[in-house]
Amino acid sequence: MQAAIPDLLRLVAVPVLGWAAVRDVRTRRVPNGVWWPLAVLGLGLVVWEASQLWTGPFGAELYLLRVAISIGVVVPLSYAFWFLGGFGGADAKAFMVLALLFPTYPTYELLGRAWPLVVTDLGVFSLSVLTNTVLVGLAFPLALGIRNLLSGNVSWVMFLGHRVPVAELPRRHGTLLETPSGITTGGLDLDALRMYLRWRGLDLETVRANPGLVDPETLPAEPNDPTDGAVAPDGGVPGGAASADGPGASEADTPGSKAGAGDLAEWEWIDVDAPDVDRWGAEAFLEDIDSSAYGTTPAALREGLDVLVRAETVWVSPGVPFIVPTFVGLLVALSAGDILFLALRGVGLVGP
Repeated sequence: MQAAIPDLLRLVAVPVLGWAAVRDVRTRRVPNGVWWPLAVLGLGLVVWEASQLWTGPFGAELYLLRVAISIGVVVPLSYAFWFLGGFGGADAKAFMVLALLFPTYPTYELLGRAWPLVVTDLGVFSLSVLTNTVLVGLAFPLALGIRNLLSGNVSWVMFLGHRVPVAELPRRHGTLLETPSGITTGGLDLDALRMYLRWRGLDLETVRANPGLVDPETLPAEPNDPTDGAVAPDGGVPGGAASADGPGASEADTPGSKAGAGDLAEWEWIDVDAPDVDRWGAEAFLEDIDSSAYGTTPAALREGLDVLVRAETVWVSPGVPFIVPTFVGLLVALSAGDILFLALRGVGLVGP
């Protein structure tokens, strides 16, 4: 492969972003330390290239304009998407780093051809990565819908999630798409569910076997550390999940400990609308941890638990991190180039 040294150094972003995508899928956590070295590298490369152009015959004005567009557009846009909830923190940081690392199109010569194949007139590479990422992301709901159709799971939500056995939820990331009244797009976050269970010192199996835990009187006197809701190696509570014999689950002090998961109706004497009753201890949990638990409200937590103690399978959004299509978008941009620009050229909306 032939390329300028700065462009070769930029390729370090490919394995790093690939690793971050895999880690984000598995744990929904990407260490902040991943991004700082790439940001420093990007800044150094911009200074290097600008200094070379400044002393060269062509000047650096066009290069610096593209750098300004890349940083001035992509960085604020990434922050805005994060602020509005469209991006996760890692997704926004990945785009901010790419805006600094790839402000202009790199050039690589391989197999007798120059890559990327399609270069836009604007020449801002990070914008091409962004548009590629959006197009790749839009293809995911379609693939999800086809998968559900072939599995016989037909619903309007089939493009947003898939059906998952409730027993698997402690090892899953995503969002519950059901409430007792039907399908929703703003259900309980599964990381928040794990935080709640760890706070109570229980696992989901215990809660399903003891629906009387809906009674706030069964809350532990000394709650546990809720952690950040990450999936533990065993899918349970770090340090050992409470079993049916653990805190809050003994027959001596837990209402309904002999009841099965389908017997929640006998505890409906707890009025969910009564101002003095905190069903499932949801409000106490959120107040104690002094956190929103990924935007979870007491109502969302209560409704989610009501569903999970009754159902065997539920609709769940897989919650694929946006950093995954970002990685794919970067690979496509480095090879084919800007696929939106290529499509517009194909229909004659932009020139050759």
